[in-house]
Amino acid sequence: MAIKNVLIVDDSKTELMNLSDLLGKNGYSVRTAENAEEAFRRLAEQKPDLILMDVVMPGQNGFQLTRAITRDPLYSDIPVVICTSKNQETDRVWGMRQGARDYVTKPVNAEELITKIRALG
Repeated sequence: MAIKNVLIVDDSKTELMNLSDLLGKNGYSVRTAENAEEAFRRLAEQKPDLILMDVVMPGQNGFQLTRAITRDPLYSDIPVVICTSKNQETDRVWGMRQGARDYVTKPVNAEELITKIRALG
């Protein structure tokens, strides 16, 4: 399945803008959410082909949200890529254990991110 529609979940408007711009320039259709509740609303409206997930957010964090999405039969087929400033190996391992398919650290290397997204498509 080719990845065309990406949902970015991040509480930073700057990060949402930067990632949306980067993905848009690479031909992806992008929708955004700033927290877990908004993310689930977006999922219900239109199922994305991929979710780019921040970790540090108010309320439910990205690890918890990744676990909730990847364990939900409606959404378990959507690959989640964690995109965070948490760059410790333990964070990466924990993120993958929650069901993430890949892990990218901020500041995002544009080429690396696009390569990882294409690898999942």
